[in-house]
Amino acid sequence: QVQLVESGGGLVQSGGSLRLSCTASGLTFSSGAMGWFRQAPGKEREFVAAVTWNLGSTSYADSAKGRFTISRENAKKTGYLQMSSLLPEDTAVYYCATTRYTSGLATARLYGYWGQGTQVTVSS
Repeated sequence: QVQLVESGGGLVQSGGSLRLSCTASGLTFSSGAMGWFRQAPGKEREFVAAVTWNLGSTSYADSAKGRFTISRENAKKTGYLQMSSLLPEDTAVYYCATTRYTSGLATARLYGYWGQGTQVTVSS
């Protein structure tokens, strides 16, 4: 059974940085991807970024481009989301997820496993 454990959330001032980590146990992969999504209070869950395990190909939501960097470390089965220039509107619970697909990665329903979420709060 695949389990995803996130860490790295917290409280940061506007303009600050945080790095989220997500480690997958029980994951056997030769392809697929890891994605990050977020959900703010009263809003739907939205895509943030994704990275494919094999090639390290990345994709980002417009809101994340230029500020966030997604990466992965296959040997550790860990993905990272480096967030910089954070804004109050980035405040949300951030979730990592894994999928066996390598395209359409902004679509949440393609992801079969999800972490429990980690809170990111950006103060103004």
